[in-house]
Amino acid sequence: MFETLFEGAINSQVVFVAVLVAVVFFVTEWRKAGRKKGSGKRYYKNRQPNRRFGKTGEASKLATAADQLETVMAADFKPRSLLNKSEANVFRALDQAVIARNPGWQVMAQVSLGEFLSSRDQSAFGCVNSKRVDFALMDENCYVQHALEYQGKGHHQGSAAARDAVKKEALRKAGIGYHEIVAGHTTPSELRTLVEKLVPAE
Repeated sequence: MFETLFEGAINSQVVFVAVLVAVVFFVTEWRKAGRKKGSGKRYYKNRQPNRRFGKTGEASKLATAADQLETVMAADFKPRSLLNKSEANVFRALDQAVIARNPGWQVMAQVSLGEFLSSRDQSAFGCVNSKRVDFALMDENCYVQHALEYQGKGHHQGSAAARDAVKKEALRKAGIGYHEIVAGHTTPSELRTLVEKLVPAE
Protein backbone atom coordinates (compact mmCIF):
# COMPACT_ATOMS: atom_id res chain seq x y z
CA MET A 1 0.00 0.00 0.00
CA PHE A 2 2.85 2.35 0.88
CA GLU A 3 4.48 1.64 -2.46
CA THR A 4 1.17 2.31 -4.23
CA LEU A 5 0.79 5.66 -2.47
CA PHE A 6 4.43 6.49 -3.21
CA GLU A 7 4.00 5.69 -6.89
CA GLY A 8 0.80 7.77 -6.93
CA ALA A 9 2.58 10.72 -5.36
CA ILE A 10 5.41 10.48 -7.90
CA ASN A 11 2.90 10.29 -10.75
CA SER A 12 1.08 13.39 -9.37
CA GLN A 13 4.38 15.28 -9.12
CA VAL A 14 5.30 14.34 -12.67
CA VAL A 15 1.94 15.53 -13.93
CA PHE A 16 2.22 18.76 -11.92
CA VAL A 17 5.71 19.45 -13.24
CA ALA A 18 4.62 18.70 -16.78
CA VAL A 19 1.65 21.05 -16.47
CA LEU A 20 3.86 23.74 -14.91
CA VAL A 21 6.40 23.44 -17.72
CA ALA A 22 3.64 23.70 -20.31
CA VAL A 23 2.17 26.80 -18.64
CA VAL A 24 5.58 28.48 -18.41
CA PHE A 25 6.25 27.67 -22.07
CA PHE A 26 2.96 29.11 -23.28
CA VAL A 27 3.27 32.25 -21.12
CA THR A 28 6.81 32.83 -22.41
CA GLU A 29 5.75 32.43 -26.03
CA TRP A 30 2.73 34.67 -25.51
CA ARG A 31 4.93 37.45 -24.08
CA LYS A 32 7.38 37.13 -26.96
CA ALA A 33 4.55 37.43 -29.45
CA GLY A 34 3.18 40.45 -27.59
CA ARG A 35 6.55 42.21 -27.62
CA LYS A 36 7.02 41.60 -31.32
CA LYS A 37 3.53 42.82 -32.10
CA GLY A 38 3.89 45.89 -29.89
CA SER A 39 7.31 46.80 -31.19
CA GLY A 40 6.01 46.50 -34.72
CA LYS A 41 3.25 48.99 -33.93
CA ARG A 42 5.65 51.40 -32.30
CA TYR A 43 8.06 51.21 -35.20
CA TYR A 44 5.32 51.81 -37.72
CA LYS A 45 4.00 54.74 -35.73
CA ASN A 46 7.29 56.50 -35.15
CA ARG A 47 9.31 55.78 -38.26
CA GLN A 48 9.84 58.50 -40.85
CA PRO A 49 8.60 57.40 -44.28
CA ASN A 50 11.51 56.86 -46.64
CA ARG A 51 13.77 58.76 -44.26
CA ARG A 52 16.97 58.52 -46.23
CA PHE A 53 15.55 59.03 -49.67
CA GLY A 54 12.25 60.70 -48.67
CA LYS A 55 10.49 62.94 -51.12
CA THR A 56 9.28 65.27 -48.40
CA GLY A 57 11.49 68.16 -47.33
CA GLU A 58 11.03 67.25 -43.68
CA ALA A 59 12.29 63.71 -44.21
CA SER A 60 15.34 65.03 -46.05
CA LYS A 61 16.12 67.44 -43.22
CA LEU A 62 16.08 64.57 -40.73
CA ALA A 63 18.67 62.57 -42.65
CA THR A 64 22.01 62.37 -40.88
CA ALA A 65 25.28 63.55 -42.40
CA ALA A 66 26.32 59.91 -42.74
CA ASP A 67 23.14 59.16 -44.71
CA GLN A 68 23.74 62.16 -46.94
CA LEU A 69 27.39 61.20 -47.55
CA GLU A 70 26.39 57.65 -48.47
CA THR A 71 23.80 58.98 -50.93
CA VAL A 72 26.19 61.49 -52.48
CA MET A 73 28.96 58.90 -52.84
CA ALA A 74 26.58 56.67 -54.79
CA ALA A 75 25.51 59.45 -57.18
CA ASP A 76 27.11 61.21 -60.14
CA PHE A 77 27.55 64.97 -60.31
CA LYS A 78 28.55 67.39 -63.03
CA PRO A 79 28.89 71.18 -63.07
CA ARG A 80 26.26 73.39 -64.62
CA SER A 81 26.04 77.11 -65.29
CA LEU A 82 24.85 79.23 -62.39
CA LEU A 83 22.97 81.47 -64.84
CA ASN A 84 21.22 80.80 -68.12
CA LYS A 85 22.33 82.66 -71.24
CA SER A 86 20.00 85.64 -70.82
CA GLU A 87 20.81 86.01 -67.11
CA ALA A 88 24.53 85.77 -67.85
CA ASN A 89 24.26 88.65 -70.35
CA VAL A 90 22.47 90.78 -67.77
CA PHE A 91 25.06 89.87 -65.13
CA ARG A 92 27.97 90.96 -67.34
CA ALA A 93 26.35 94.29 -68.20
CA LEU A 94 25.35 94.86 -64.58
CA ASP A 95 28.78 93.93 -63.25
CA GLN A 96 30.58 96.28 -65.66
CA ALA A 97 28.24 99.15 -64.80
CA VAL A 98 28.63 98.65 -61.04
CA ILE A 99 32.42 98.41 -61.16
CA ALA A 100 32.60 101.52 -63.33
CA ARG A 101 30.40 103.35 -60.84
CA ASN A 102 32.02 102.11 -57.62
CA PRO A 103 34.68 99.34 -57.54
CA GLY A 104 33.93 98.78 -53.85
CA TRP A 105 30.52 97.38 -54.70
CA GLN A 106 29.94 93.88 -56.06
CA VAL A 107 27.24 92.10 -58.02
CA MET A 108 26.23 88.76 -56.51
CA ALA A 109 24.16 86.19 -58.41
CA GLN A 110 21.53 83.72 -57.18
CA VAL A 111 21.79 84.65 -53.50
CA SER A 112 19.45 83.12 -50.91
CA LEU A 113 17.60 85.68 -48.81
CA GLY A 114 18.57 83.75 -45.70
CA GLU A 115 22.19 84.70 -46.37
CA PHE A 116 21.62 88.44 -46.01
CA LEU A 117 18.37 88.71 -44.01
CA SER A 118 17.67 87.76 -40.41
CA SER A 119 14.58 87.68 -38.19
CA ARG A 120 13.80 86.74 -34.62
CA ASP A 121 10.62 85.14 -35.91
CA GLN A 122 11.84 81.72 -37.02
CA SER A 123 8.61 80.94 -38.83
CA ALA A 124 8.89 84.13 -40.88
CA PHE A 125 12.58 83.47 -41.52
CA GLY A 126 11.71 79.98 -42.73
CA CYS A 127 9.38 81.51 -45.31
CA VAL A 128 12.23 83.38 -47.02
CA ASN A 129 15.36 81.47 -46.05
CA SER A 130 15.65 79.41 -49.24
CA LYS A 131 14.14 81.95 -51.63
CA ARG A 132 16.65 83.61 -53.95
CA VAL A 133 17.12 86.85 -55.79
CA ASP A 134 18.69 86.82 -59.24
CA PHE A 135 21.16 89.60 -58.47
CA ALA A 136 22.17 91.42 -55.30
CA LEU A 137 24.18 94.66 -55.11
CA MET A 138 26.55 94.39 -52.16
CA ASP A 139 28.33 97.43 -50.75
CA GLU A 140 31.91 97.71 -49.54
CA ASN A 141 30.85 96.51 -46.08
CA CYS A 142 29.34 93.31 -47.52
CA TYR A 143 25.74 94.38 -46.92
CA VAL A 144 23.20 93.86 -49.69
CA GLN A 145 21.61 97.22 -50.48
CA HIS A 146 19.51 96.29 -53.50
CA ALA A 147 17.98 93.14 -54.98
CA LEU A 148 17.34 92.87 -58.70
CA GLU A 149 15.06 90.31 -60.30
CA TYR A 150 15.37 89.37 -63.94
CA GLN A 151 11.89 88.88 -65.35
CA GLY A 152 12.35 86.46 -68.22
CA LYS A 153 9.64 85.27 -70.58
CA GLY A 154 8.39 82.49 -68.31
CA HIS A 155 8.94 84.23 -65.01
CA HIS A 156 5.29 84.90 -64.16
CA GLN A 157 4.14 81.33 -64.65
CA GLY A 158 2.51 79.41 -61.80
CA SER A 159 3.00 80.87 -58.34
CA ALA A 160 5.92 83.14 -59.26
CA ALA A 161 3.95 86.32 -58.48
CA ALA A 162 3.08 85.05 -55.00
CA ARG A 163 6.71 84.09 -54.33
CA ASP A 164 7.87 87.51 -55.50
CA ALA A 165 5.39 89.16 -53.15
CA VAL A 166 6.89 87.29 -50.20
CA LYS A 167 10.40 88.35 -51.19
CA LYS A 168 9.38 91.96 -51.78
CA GLU A 169 7.80 92.27 -48.34
CA ALA A 170 10.79 90.77 -46.55
CA LEU A 171 13.17 93.04 -48.44
CA ARG A 172 10.98 96.07 -47.75
CA LYS A 173 10.97 95.30 -44.03
CA ALA A 174 14.77 95.10 -44.10
CA GLY A 175 15.11 98.39 -45.97
CA ILE A 176 16.59 96.72 -49.05
CA GLY A 177 15.53 97.97 -52.45
CA TYR A 178 13.78 95.72 -54.95
CA HIS A 179 14.01 96.34 -58.70
CA GLU A 180 12.99 94.42 -61.79
CA ILE A 181 14.88 93.98 -65.05
CA VAL A 182 12.37 92.97 -67.71
CA ALA A 183 13.56 90.85 -70.62
CA GLY A 184 13.15 92.70 -73.93
CA HIS A 185 12.29 95.99 -72.23
CA THR A 186 15.31 97.03 -70.15
CA THR A 187 18.01 98.31 -72.51
CA PRO A 188 21.73 98.44 -71.64
CA SER A 189 21.40 102.20 -71.38
CA GLU A 190 18.50 101.89 -68.94
CA LEU A 191 20.48 99.35 -66.93
CA ARG A 192 23.39 101.77 -66.57
CA THR A 193 20.98 104.52 -65.55
CA LEU A 194 19.53 102.21 -62.90
CA VAL A 195 23.00 101.44 -61.56
CA GLU A 196 23.86 105.14 -61.37
CA LYS A 197 20.68 105.65 -59.37
CA LEU A 198 21.30 102.79 -56.95
CA VAL A 199 25.07 102.78 -56.50
CA PRO A 200 26.86 105.81 -55.02
CA ALA A 201 29.83 107.07 -57.01
CA GLU A 202 33.24 106.35 -55.51
